[in-house]
Amino acid sequence: MAITAYLYYEDVDGVLKFLAKAFGFRQYGVQMRGPDGKTNHAAMKLGSAVVMMGRPGAGYRNPRRLGQATQSLYVNVKDVDKHFERARRAGAAILEEPTNTEYGHRRYGATDLEGHEWYFAQEIRRPRKKRKSKR
Repeated sequence: MAITAYLYYEDVDGVLKFLAKAFGFRQYGVQMRGPDGKTNHAAMKLGSAVVMMGRPGAGYRNPRRLGQATQSLYVNVKDVDKHFERARRAGAAILEEPTNTEYGHRRYGATDLEGHEWYFAQEIRRPRKKRKSKR
């Protein structure tokens, strides 16, 4: 079973380029365009994971316009430090530099062009299971 995120973007065409350059996503499937020639729906892949995106109606305001996060995505990658450097070079707004967490991941956070939060991580150690005490 897989869960596929579907994000709304005012400028789907712009974010397709950004996600490829900054985070290494690649186009996947068929893009659908509206009468104005702009992309209304698209999908991208990173490894085997898929993210879909679409252009919402006129009343929509993205996280950047709202001034707050509305969600965040947590994506596992093979080399988080290399991935971070790519994102930084591409101009991604960095929320958090690579950090080791108490739960055994090394991760960093960044936002895309419209303010959606992305966290990329790799497992650096498996958390220890708590032992049940014998009585």
